[in-house]
Amino acid sequence: MVQRGDDLVTLLIDSLESAGESLLENDLVVVTSKVVSKSEGQVVAFDGTDEHKVAIVEGESRRVLRRRGTLRITETHHGFINANAGVDLSNADDGTAILLPKDPDRSARRIRGELARRLGVDVAVLITDTFGRVWRQGVTDVALGSAGLRPVLDLRGTHDATGRLLEATEVAIADEIAGAANLVLHKSAATPFALVRGLDPSFFGPGSVSENIVRSKNDDLFR
Repeated sequence: MVQRGDDLVTLLIDSLESAGESLLENDLVVVTSKVVSKSEGQVVAFDGTDEHKVAIVEGESRRVLRRRGTLRITETHHGFINANAGVDLSNADDGTAILLPKDPDRSARRIRGELARRLGVDVAVLITDTFGRVWRQGVTDVALGSAGLRPVLDLRGTHDATGRLLEATEVAIADEIAGAANLVLHKSAATPFALVRGLDPSFFGPGSVSENIVRSKNDDLFR
């Protein structure tokens, strides 16, 4: 149960040592957004009422797209479209609500830099959270922040197995990795970190979720 000011990198290194693991070049570390938010103080008082919950959600929203009872489909200040602006009550202390990190890309860069400084190894870092999907049941994890990973693999201009030119295919590898990592990041097991190993070296490089994954208004057919 992470608290404000806790050192996530120390907790991560301790967790690796407890598991008998060490980081290698081209590893990727997944960190759940909840522990990032807690350590960064993105926790607010919550009185348990529907009215207060709605007020918190709308305060974290750039705009509200849909309303149904206390549910809001929102665009957050980051540009994410999700339910209730990502405000979370699970694994929160009584009387509190957890907000999304203010700048998940920056948080990922900070963690990556600290790991490089302390361990002398170059790894990628993803900050992830659980989102629903339009037109599909169930939730999956997606990347909110990224450092050291190319979030989108652009296959435009290459050819498929039949030789056909690919004109629109861009693979959201950051989200695919986040979804896979969620298989071991169980809420009830208090597991905030996952280690992903064996990724193609071409996946690593510059990029961020805000610049490479969040769709611009000009490219969004639903706005």
